[in-house]
Amino acid sequence: MPSSQSIAAYAGQVAALLPQGAAWARERGTVLLSLLEALAIEAARIDERGGDLLDEMIPDRTFEMLADWERVAGLPDDCFADEADTIETRRAALLTRLRSLGGQSAGYFIDLAAIFGFTITVSEFLPFRAGVSHAGDYLTNGDWVFTWQVNAPEVTVSTFRAGIGAAGEPLRLWGNNRLECLLGRFKPAHTILIFTYSG
Repeated sequence: MPSSQSIAAYAGQVAALLPQGAAWARERGTVLLSLLEALAIEAARIDERGGDLLDEMIPDRTFEMLADWERVAGLPDDCFADEADTIETRRAALLTRLRSLGGQSAGYFIDLAAIFGFTITVSEFLPFRAGVSHAGDYLTNGDWVFTWQVNAPEVTVSTFRAGIGAAGEPLRLWGNNRLECLLGRFKPAHTILIFTYSG
């Protein structure tokens, strides 16, 4: 229901367009003004919904048109096909799909995982080099030069958040399958990615 101020503003605008005269009484409580106020409810509602549509045009704020945005972005896909997904997760997937430019740094992948609620670290295997490496260091030459490791908790729990989630969403979700799918998709093609889970 629109606010009483917007209804009164629309009724006042229409009343100002009426002809002058005794038959066109504009005082509060008259039949004519009551009729104009009743008609103004719909005009104010449409105006309010127009403002909602402007919010829906921005993927960060979309709610009602989230499914349309997902269709345009090619979602859900292999990494985001879970019907139990929250609005927050679906919106994050959409924003990642629309905005992601890619990256090769450990920081990029740590930030990408954090968007979806995963706390990770990245270990890289540097090649053994004379003068730099020490006795006892691992010999990480060959394919190890192109290998990197994601270290994550054994179980990652995503918790429902008021104001962001919607009615009917689960209060908690857990699992790491999405992490492996997501990082596997965005990793540089020439690299080998391995996962370790602890705790």
